[in-house]
Amino acid sequence: MMEKLPPLAKVFEAWSALADGRVAFDAEGRRATVASSNGAKAYTVAWSEDGSAYSSNDNATYWQGYAGYPVIAVLMAQGRLPFDRQVAEGFAHVDWTELNERHKRDYAAAVREVVDARGLDAAQADAAAHEVLDALAALDVTVKRGSARPPKAKKA
Repeated sequence: MMEKLPPLAKVFEAWSALADGRVAFDAEGRRATVASSNGAKAYTVAWSEDGSAYSSNDNATYWQGYAGYPVIAVLMAQGRLPFDRQVAEGFAHVDWTELNERHKRDYAAAVREVVDARGLDAAQADAAAHEVLDALAALDVTVKRGSARPPKAKKA
């Protein structure tokens, strides 16, 4: 059972990562790299051989102790969490970094802005996101900070 659940908005960010093709698995199948929404950072997600423990150096996982969007995206890509590609496509190409800063980390407001601006079905997206969060809560996986500190943004 997941100890600490992420804010619902992290599911939307994970959908964006998958819709944008920003999740890349290594050849051994034990790590993945997830590029940030603005391309300035790349996070490393790693997992134990038996799949019972995941770690990441994204800020949420590292500092807050819950599964950040890179971990959620990897779990979806691995088929361990539900992934509704149709809903996810509605969140392609969103710069969450800029959006979250503009909304002063009010993640729900950032999601609402995307839903409203794109004319997405808010109820459908919300229901799908809750399904993912419920599945995450039921998953028998521990999540911990990665061994490396969160990356700094690359200078443009």
